[in-house]
Amino acid sequence: MTISREDFLARVVERGEYRGDAEADHAARVVLALLGEHLVGGERAELAESLPETYASLLRDARPTGEALTAERFVEAVVGWIDGATPATAQWDIGAVLSTLADLAPDELIGRVLDQLPDGYDLLFGHPLPA
Repeated sequence: MTISREDFLARVVERGEYRGDAEADHAARVVLALLGEHLVGGERAELAESLPETYASLLRDARPTGEALTAERFVEAVVGWIDGATPATAQWDIGAVLSTLADLAPDELIGRVLDQLPDGYDLLFGHPLPA
């Protein structure tokens, strides 16, 4: 069973220490849409299944770019989509959304997703890989 939109947002609000649902919703929409552009194949669809439909469609329906951004460039891209964001606040937003997603998806799936992405995304998902 997929988590409800309200429960997902509540988790993101808590992790991101947002003032309310609107701020968390905006961060989730930006992060998931950008992530969707950098994932391909079954992993993207499987990951989307862990989310409420509102957010699953952003991940699932994004047009793939063909080459994933480095983790640093992913943070920079989020800065460009959130008014007033800095690299530090964007990293906070990304962490709040992706660590929530990582808690909802099976660890094995997160591992396959991380295998598809450049180095550094493990930290964005809150799942640091062994050195």
